[in-house]
Amino acid sequence: MIQLPVPSRIWHPEAGHDRGRTPYFEGWYVKLVSLDRQFRVAIIPGLFRSDEGEAEAFVQVLDGASGRSWYVSYPAESYRAATDRFGVQVGPNRFTAQGAELDLSAAGLRLQGSVRFTSPLDRWPVTPRSPGAMGWYAYVPAMECYHGVASFGHGLSGELSFGDESVDLAGGRGYIEQDWGQAFPSGYVWMHSNHFDDPDISLMASTALIPWLRGTFRGLLIGLRTGSDFYRFATYSGARTDELHIDDEHVRLKVSDRSGRWLHLSAERVGGALLHAPIRTEMHRRVEETLDATIQLRFGKGQDTLLDQSGEVAGLEVHGDIPALVGTSDK
Repeated sequence: MIQLPVPSRIWHPEAGHDRGRTPYFEGWYVKLVSLDRQFRVAIIPGLFRSDEGEAEAFVQVLDGASGRSWYVSYPAESYRAATDRFGVQVGPNRFTAQGAELDLSAAGLRLQGSVRFTSPLDRWPVTPRSPGAMGWYAYVPAMECYHGVASFGHGLSGELSFGDESVDLAGGRGYIEQDWGQAFPSGYVWMHSNHFDDPDISLMASTALIPWLRGTFRGLLIGLRTGSDFYRFATYSGARTDELHIDDEHVRLKVSDRSGRWLHLSAERVGGALLHAPIRTEMHRRVEETLDATIQLRFGKGQDTLLDQSGEVAGLEVHGDIPALVGTSDK
C-alpha cells in the first residue's frame, strides 16, 4: 500500500494555508479582553483573493464597547503567514504565539502598541485521526470553509493606545481562532466565550450549512475546554443536534453525543457591529457581530448536570439563510 505524504499544514491548523488557489481567504480572529472587561476588541488579520485572482490583505477591528468596526486594507504583498505555526504579518501589524505588535490607523481608528501573551496558546487538540477542530474533514481537499482554534484562552499583558485612551492589558484574557477556504457558509451561527463563572471554562460553538457532493447538510462543531478536560460535539464525532431555535432575541442549541453527554446553550442576541466576510468575488459587508452577548451553558451526562455556567463578553454571530439552517438536517 502506497502511503501519500500529508501536508505539514494539516498538523498546524493555526498556521497559514494559502497555496495560491482562487478564490481563497484566510483570517485569524484575535480577541483581547482587559481584566475589567471594559476594553474588548477582536482584531482580524487576513488575506482575500477573488475568483479572478485580485488580492488584498486586511486587518479588521471590532470594538465591543462602542459597537464600531473598521476595515483597513493593505496590498497583498504586505501579507505573510507562517506555514508551521501561528505567525501572521499584515503591513506593520505582527501576530505570533508570543503576542502582537499593532500599528493601525484609518478613518476614526488609532490602535497602536504591544500585546504579550503570558501563557502558552491552548489550541484544539491535534491527533492523526482528528487533526484539529475539523476532525477527519481536515483531509478533504475541497471544503468550502475550514475552521480552527489556535487558543481557547491565554493571559495578556502590555499596553495599547486606542483612540485617545491608554489600555493596560495586564491580567486580561485572549482567544484566537481562524478560518480559511473559498467562502464563508451561506448560513451559520457562531458563539464563543472564555469569561464564564468558572475562569477555566472556554467554549466555541458553531453550526453551519455545509456543501457536500451535490447537496448540503447542517454541520456541528463545538469545543468545550474545562481546565485540563476537553469535550467535542462535532458531526464527524457522531454528535447530533437535538434542538436549534433562533429568534430575534435568543439562539438555543441543544446537542448530544453517543456517550450520553449533552450540552445546552442559550445565547442572548444583542446589537453589534458589521464586519466584512469572504464570498467568491469580494469581501462584502455582512451581518452584525457582537462581543456583548451572554451565553448560558449547561453540560452533563445522562441525568446528571455537571456544569451550569454563565459566560459574558461573548462573541455571537447569526448570519445568512437561517431558515435553511434551521430546516436542514444533520449529516
